[in-house]
Amino acid sequence: MGFFDKIFSGLSKTRKNMEDLEELFRNYSMNDEDFFEELEELLILADVGVDTTTEIMRELRYQIICRNIAKDGRAVRDMFVGLLKECLGYTESALKLDTRPSVILMVGVNGVGKTTTIGKLAAKLAADGKKVLLCAGDTFRAAAAEQLNVWAQRSSADFVRHEEGSDPAAVVYDGICAAKARGADTVIIDTAGRLHNKANLMNELNKISRVIKRELPEADVETLMVLDATTGQNGLIQAKQFLETSGLTGIVLTKLDGTAKGGIVFAIAHELKLPVKYVGVGEGIDDLIPFNGDEFVEALFKEKQNRNEEE
Repeated sequence: MGFFDKIFSGLSKTRKNMEDLEELFRNYSMNDEDFFEELEELLILADVGVDTTTEIMRELRYQIICRNIAKDGRAVRDMFVGLLKECLGYTESALKLDTRPSVILMVGVNGVGKTTTIGKLAAKLAADGKKVLLCAGDTFRAAAAEQLNVWAQRSSADFVRHEEGSDPAAVVYDGICAAKARGADTVIIDTAGRLHNKANLMNELNKISRVIKRELPEADVETLMVLDATTGQNGLIQAKQFLETSGLTGIVLTKLDGTAKGGIVFAIAHELKLPVKYVGVGEGIDDLIPFNGDEFVEALFKEKQNRNEEE
């Protein structure tokens, strides 16, 4: 099953908030302010966010005037879809892991599915022929290392850990040394999602980043934040806090199949200026899929039937 089919299925709850979109565009009429108000409301309900929605609506009005299509509902719809695709299409979603070893530093608060995401990502890289090493940098949460070890075994990845309560930066140092010695292609580092307070957490992440830069100064490093899509705008607030101190390069959005707030993807792209690298659309090991902005928008607007007809 390809990205489109998986994401089409995963967006079923989000589409319920937007199921009147096609009728809205069909009934569009010139100078109908109710149309714009209803469209704006649908976007807000899908958790696109106030700022992002305001920008999209402003640009849509501008384009309608500039292109003189005020009477053509279908053209307005196509223009709107194009604006959403543009919102997602300006950043590179593929991971940059060209050096050996490369590093993926995974961050995010507890409960978002970070450990599971690491395991699924390790399995994907292993399936592509990469030798992967998992590093248990979350030494504060009980059983975190044990959970990660299970995923290491499932994905045939090497595994490095210390005792619970150990210095996370020391674990990362040993993990990098092991990766060099064993010829690993990619090191994936788990990190704590909560310490005693926000300052402690961010200081710990900075310390880990310094170890990576010192030991692998030329390595490609992806710092990915895992967000739970069901939290909507709260997840966006979390990401802004991490972005201030962690040098994020991308977002992994989990549990997209369990939420009606899939519009958060647009808020992430517009407000954070970060690419969504992967989305999780199920519990299976193959349900973490690389993100494709165009197909995400097509799935959101029920294009599957049209696509099948064209094929």
